[in-house]
Amino acid sequence: MPGSKEIDAGTGAMPGEVSIFERGLGANPANFEPLSPVSFLRRAAQVYPDKIAVIHGEQRFTYREFHQRSCRLASSLAKRGIGPGDTVAVMAPNVPALLEAHYGIPMLGAVLNALNTRLDAATIAFTLKHGEAKVLITDREFSPVISKALEDVESDLLVVDIDDPLADSGELLGDLDYETLLVEGDAAFPAGQPQNEWQAICLLYTSGTTGNPKGVVYHHRGAYLNALGNVITFGLSPASVYLWTLPMFHCNGWTFTWAVTAACATHVCLRKVDPALIYPMINEHKVTQMCGAPIVLNMLANAPDRLKIAFDHKVEIATGGAAPPSAVIEAMENNGFQVLHLYGLTESYGPATLCAWQDNWDRLDLPGRAAMMARQGVSLVTLEDIMVADPESLEECSWDAESMGELMLRGNTVMKGYLKNPEATSAALSGGWFHSGDLAVRHPDGYIEIKDRAKDVIISGGENISSLEIEDTLYRHPKVLEAAVVAKSDEKWGETPCAFVTLKEGQDATAEDIIAFCRENMAGFKIPKTVVFRALPKTSTGKIQKYLLRDQAQEL
Repeated sequence: MPGSKEIDAGTGAMPGEVSIFERGLGANPANFEPLSPVSFLRRAAQVYPDKIAVIHGEQRFTYREFHQRSCRLASSLAKRGIGPGDTVAVMAPNVPALLEAHYGIPMLGAVLNALNTRLDAATIAFTLKHGEAKVLITDREFSPVISKALEDVESDLLVVDIDDPLADSGELLGDLDYETLLVEGDAAFPAGQPQNEWQAICLLYTSGTTGNPKGVVYHHRGAYLNALGNVITFGLSPASVYLWTLPMFHCNGWTFTWAVTAACATHVCLRKVDPALIYPMINEHKVTQMCGAPIVLNMLANAPDRLKIAFDHKVEIATGGAAPPSAVIEAMENNGFQVLHLYGLTESYGPATLCAWQDNWDRLDLPGRAAMMARQGVSLVTLEDIMVADPESLEECSWDAESMGELMLRGNTVMKGYLKNPEATSAALSGGWFHSGDLAVRHPDGYIEIKDRAKDVIISGGENISSLEIEDTLYRHPKVLEAAVVAKSDEKWGETPCAFVTLKEGQDATAEDIIAFCRENMAGFKIPKTVVFRALPKTSTGKIQKYLLRDQAQEL
């Protein structure tokens, strides 16, 4: 009403007034501690000092040792002048050193930049310069690409080599190795919380399908909350054994680098994703949980039988991105896995939504369960809100499973922004929501279902066609291993679907076979008019590079 004043629901105060609680207690309680995932390791070392925290080959570190090694790392870096706001880059696979970096570096208020191990030298050089790294800790396996990248870095970096006994050693690039660095540090280093929980904790670079990658900045509060969200979502506990099939550099391992420790569970490190290693490790260490992109599930599901070792317990595996095809889900279930579908982005600390299982889905057949699991679902408990809406007006779409809009996220587990890129930050966070760029619908039960990336929708004869829908059909073909669909220019229809297909090993099929299969399973206007057999190009994080396929489609 005109002239009325809104009362603050939290304090009971009118605008401009100070509530009785602020007058009586003060605005900043003396016992307030900023939230930081660093506290998870300190607590785990106090509660379970002698429990095995980290397994790597023959190496075993207890939680007491894990904490002490992280403190030594912090201490040694502090002696070399590293402090709040300084960037420390790490180039390593899933080894204990990278896990320790997730604690030792933030202990100083410094910023961890976990580098993507699949990038080329030019991109690595760009990230080191753009992020202004002062220290580079690098595994000797990557010495060839790192040495080339360092030729393009003008600043005088402190380079520390990781000499992992499980790896083929490359050239020594630094003045000292990682273990020597730790010996110089103090195991009793007084590592506390950051002064401000909104301080940057990590810098991650998007895989960048075009142009230079963007530097996504995380804060301590978001990392803390998203890690706890993963603990709840995945049911982590002190009895959990987590196998590192997901790269720790990818959204900081979807924040499971901190979540597993928060649960006081056991980390099992793995340098290379290989079914020949994964199946035996699951059996040996009684692995209970693991994560991976859909390509990892595909790899495990289609591994030769000679590599598969049966285990006597259920393993939960969380996957992100596009929903696994029903054939992959069935194969995973038959091999002892339970699949959980998550959705997220680098900008949301990894997982932001989950397809929360409903008991009545247990009565469905496999296709019915797969259809339910294909949805991206509902928000993690630690994400404030999700919405499917018009990206310009922010008007929310109806929950009718048909009205399409952009999926948007809001809450404490959304990035601070893009480093040195205020224009991109402003665009991504406009209107108080993070704009994901994914087109989705919302079902009457509130579950989100992504239909496509905004740039991947195919408009044929005025009809919008979801490339994801066609891909899901293609994945059901018994001979198809991977598939990607893009728009191809057409004089009559404007655009038509063009399918790029990789067949399973030892299988043969023709374009006519694929098209006939699609004709039996979808509306006629959605059927690919062109089918190309080839290996699919992927980014360093395993995402299919559709922009390359679009270019190839136009050349056909």
